[in-house]
Amino acid sequence: MVAMEPPTIVIDTNVLFEGLTKKGGAAGLLIDAWVAELLDVYVSNALAYEYVDVLSRKCSQSRWEELKPVLGSLLSKAQFVPVYFSWRPSSPDPGDEHVIDCAMNAGAIVITSNLKDFHMAKRSLGLSVMTALDLVKLLVE
Repeated sequence: MVAMEPPTIVIDTNVLFEGLTKKGGAAGLLIDAWVAELLDVYVSNALAYEYVDVLSRKCSQSRWEELKPVLGSLLSKAQFVPVYFSWRPSSPDPGDEHVIDCAMNAGAIVITSNLKDFHMAKRSLGLSVMTALDLVKLLVE
């Protein structure tokens, strides 16, 4: 059996939120794989700030207090990538530009549950995009 290199990925905020707030599912498995360092997860400063912003706004105060150390642990296992180049606009959702910039600068695959907002970047930039479930299937094979 040949050992597979861990995939280089950028996790969209919607996948992170789902993985941290819902039991089970592909997003939760990816978070577990991130904790176990089975994935090379890349983040930029802007994306890390977006993670904090979304989790702190969408979770109750007590739930956010529980998730802060978990997010800190995840970010400590991530590779921070400086964003030297930006390819804007590349998405109809301006919030996804951080994800695209991070992935393009890291040469990484975007993991998202919202494929349609990355269609333009996929077509024009050659950005690799897949769902959490697609990545879990790839890891299992």
